[in-house]
Amino acid sequence: MIGESWVTAPFDKLEEWAQNNSFWPLPFGTACCAIEFMGMVSSHYDVARFGYEVVRFSPRQSDVIIVAGTITDKMAPVLKKIYDQMPDPKWVVSMGACACSGGFYRAYHVMQGIDEIIPVDVYVPGCPPTPEGLMYGMLQLKEKVMRDRTALRRKRKEMNVSADAGAAVPA
Repeated sequence: MIGESWVTAPFDKLEEWAQNNSFWPLPFGTACCAIEFMGMVSSHYDVARFGYEVVRFSPRQSDVIIVAGTITDKMAPVLKKIYDQMPDPKWVVSMGACACSGGFYRAYHVMQGIDEIIPVDVYVPGCPPTPEGLMYGMLQLKEKVMRDRTALRRKRKEMNVSADAGAAVPA
């Protein structure tokens, strides 16, 4: 045994580091954009260095759903149910023109954007978008999560300061 070593940090910092470096995507691919997603998770792009290599096909084991392709009105309840089954916190990436805005399908049976049924965090445009575009979108999601966590931490700190200040004032 070489010796003991200890690393200490507040739990919320450890949780933040783990969450920012290990997104587990759930691909919801219904069209040609799914092929581009498969290209992104191949060895050529090496998304493991960003923490996206653990692709899960169970909503209960993933925290990012990547909707890639056309969503019809018949498929919308399925997408909503899968989204609802994901544990919090969860994020949504809308990939491709069809998922973002209905694409070139201006028909009654195609959703004109998945934001009609679930909240979208990042839009990746294109028809189909390139693997580089999706990778950029995932990095934008990572930055968004870091900004949201920073804002939440700041809000909690302000609430604690105001609560402490309120307790110090005599009645």
